[in-house]
Amino acid sequence: MNITTDVKYIGIDDAELTIFESQYKLPAGMCYNSYLILDNKVAIIDTTDQRKVDEWEVKLKNELGGRKPDYLVVQHMEPDHSSGIARAIELYPEIKIVASAKAFHLIELYFEGIDLTNRVLIVKEGDTLELGAHTLQFFAAPMVHWPEVIVTYDQKDKILFSADGFGKFGTMNADPDDWACEARRYYFNICGKYGVQVQALLKKAATLDIEQILPLHGPMLKGDAMAEALRLYDIWSRYDVETHGVFVAYASIHGGTKVAALRLADMLREKGVPKVSVSDLTTDDQAEAIEDAFRMSHLVCCASSYDGGLFPPMHDFLHHLKIKAYQRRTAALLENGSWAPCAARVMREMLTEMKDINIMEPTITIHGRMHIEDVAKLEELANNIAADFLN
Repeated sequence: MNITTDVKYIGIDDAELTIFESQYKLPAGMCYNSYLILDNKVAIIDTTDQRKVDEWEVKLKNELGGRKPDYLVVQHMEPDHSSGIARAIELYPEIKIVASAKAFHLIELYFEGIDLTNRVLIVKEGDTLELGAHTLQFFAAPMVHWPEVIVTYDQKDKILFSADGFGKFGTMNADPDDWACEARRYYFNICGKYGVQVQALLKKAATLDIEQILPLHGPMLKGDAMAEALRLYDIWSRYDVETHGVFVAYASIHGGTKVAALRLADMLREKGVPKVSVSDLTTDDQAEAIEDAFRMSHLVCCASSYDGGLFPPMHDFLHHLKIKAYQRRTAALLENGSWAPCAARVMREMLTEMKDINIMEPTITIHGRMHIEDVAKLEELANNIAADFLN
């Protein structure tokens, strides 16, 4: 597939894959993007996942048309992008590997015994590689989202090959105008911890004249779609609020906590909160719950007490928020406990370990089931939350 006259797409869709990184659900599969630049010198930009190396080889050879590649640029060593390295060396023994110094260390870890003699070309910040009409310029992007990552700018066609940055779940044929939903879930669950590093990359990108962004997952971005992706990445990586609203996350054992959580959500809607989203942490996709928590300005955690602590689905949710650097949000708590309510204590402890989390009062305690006297407490909390959107 032609991207420009000289830049070709040689990536592979993996429509049958249902779980990514052994944890993220894939309702629409995944793609592993790889690119080829045909100039006086020929460069491959990244390879593919081990599941698809044979298919990738066929596409590579078809686009090469008998030519031999001079360079393989390795931007990211995660196996879903680097599993074709050994195959490329086997097919083209004279190829040179272009990567950061840290990437070569990882190559030796993932390909034990690989012979890199006379094949190593280490690049660092700002280095360039002349292919002919095309000049590739390299920029370090450490921890977006591994330490060895580089991104590559093609000065001729004004393309930024962005590694995992600006990626999304789904196959290549996904509509770029519907990019945000699965890109948001991808970003916060995979890159969410590294907002500072993403901001550093965005500042570098702002100095370049970019017409297209080509990530390693998901569709190619240009025009309005690219502008929107850059806007959202700036919001996400600064941990700013994308949507002013409330995310009600509940973890209920026997249904009593669920009833209270749904009643509170209804109250918030009735009081004019602009957006209210609800998730059952016991059944819904946790990655989507993480996405909604980061997207919204307010979070309400509703959970049952369990074994003198917190019901595990809520504990797991809050643990994931913490390791993904959840911050700068307002939260509220609702607990349920028939004889010894303790969920709120644990939720509060976990949230206060995160950065700049404001916990709104009152904390609500129900006993087994929501009772008539609990309605007034729910109303008080709903009023306090709604007031934040009226100020």
